Amino acid sequence: MTTTDVSDIPFNRTYVAANELDHLGRSLLQGSTSGDGPCSRRAGALLRAVTGAAHVLLTPSCTHALEMSALLLDLRPGDEVIMPSFTFVSMANAYALRGAVPVFVDCRPDTLNVDERLLEEAVTDRTRAVVVVHYAGVACELEMIGKVCERHGLALVEDNAHGLGASYRGRPLGSFGVMAAQSFHDTKNVQCGEGGALLVNDAGLVTRAEIIREKGTDRSRFFRGQVDKYRWVDVGSSYLLSDVLAAQLTAQLESFGEIQARRHAVWNAYHEGLAEWAARNGVSRPTVPDGCEHPAHIYHLLLPDLANRQAFIAHLAGRGVRAVFHYQPLHAAPAGVRHGRTAPGGCPVTEDVADRLVRLPLFADLTEADVARVLDAARTYEVG
Repeated sequence: MTTTDVSDIPFNRTYVAANELDHLGRSLLQGSTSGDGPCSRRAGALLRAVTGAAHVLLTPSCTHALEMSALLLDLRPGDEVIMPSFTFVSMANAYALRGAVPVFVDCRPDTLNVDERLLEEAVTDRTRAVVVVHYAGVACELEMIGKVCERHGLALVEDNAHGLGASYRGRPLGSFGVMAAQSFHDTKNVQCGEGGALLVNDAGLVTRAEIIREKGTDRSRFFRGQVDKYRWVDVGSSYLLSDVLAAQLTAQLESFGEIQARRHAVWNAYHEGLAEWAARNGVSRPTVPDGCEHPAHIYHLLLPDLANRQAFIAHLAGRGVRAVFHYQPLHAAPAGVRHGRTAPGGCPVTEDVADRLVRLPLFADLTEADVARVLDAARTYEVG
């Protein structure tokens, strides 16, 4: 890979698959662009192959998939849902909208995933579910989390927005929870601008999931010839992805191997190229535990403190490299205080890493020359 482009390197640039315009054109010409068309069926099949999920329902976003999971859990006001504080706001919103109380648990200092050792103490007689996010696509400690859920009769839901193509002990992420949510936002490895999917691994939830997704009607059963008319049978909303966006997603999924190879090349170059600099400056690189295969979704660094994090971002920007921070603690956010509660012990690790974390540019079209520019820019910063 070579380039003569000396413009600024953005944090993200969306990848366009070779056959993407062909797929989009066929979708527009097929006569129907609403949800659950042929492109949706093709994308669903490809996702089942990648994730090992039993059932895939495409949605307009990962947020919508999480909202569907809240409806399927049949949450009632006052029910509690345990989740990390270090995650995106959509997770908390999905359950708070049903009147449930998000219970925020601290993260681990290494993987930045929810600290599985703290879950048991967060459980009460009102707890209904545990929702986890696999940060940067590195799996949570699913064996221990699964045992906690089993002991207390809790549903496990995976927010797998970062984890498409990743695995835990040889098993794909997205296949562990009763449900899992995927994101195809344009910052993700595979994207269609906006989009998502709900992976349903509990066969007992599939029929109701289809009804909720179709405005609370049994429309899907009608189109399969299972009922002679469709009616309003449950609560629901419009949670279908347009077949036009599914066409774009199909092209992306068909190029998944190429996308992943390119992203892993960048991730590995960063990890090797920054090792000596990071050790010298007290900067932490990503941790990937044994048994976890990551998808090269994020390459992040933990600077020693907030002042150095901000100075490092400014240093990179001055050299034409756009780097960004990430999540802010949900437990301390105004809505988090209002709608949720914090588990015993608080979330000191979350508060610490949120101030120190920075993400480097990582996308499939990043060239070797661009990676070299990022590395040179980073290695010229010295922690003060």
